[in-house]
Amino acid sequence: MYKLTAFKPDGEKILDESFEAKDDLEAKEIGKTMLEEKNLLESTHRCTSSSGKLLLFHA
Repeated sequence: MYKLTAFKPDGEKILDESFEAKDDLEAKEIGKTMLEEKNLLESTHRCTSSSGKLLLFHA
């Protein structure tokens, strides 16, 4: 299980979604695609695994 979160500049959460992937590499690609589809790739975001591993991050 993976979690993708994006934020507005003021810290307000604008995306908070969980999804499943077979491994970290697939999760990274799924997270990036989700951000692109929602036009949030340049927003502050992070994608983490259930163990807390950071896969995507943009400040």
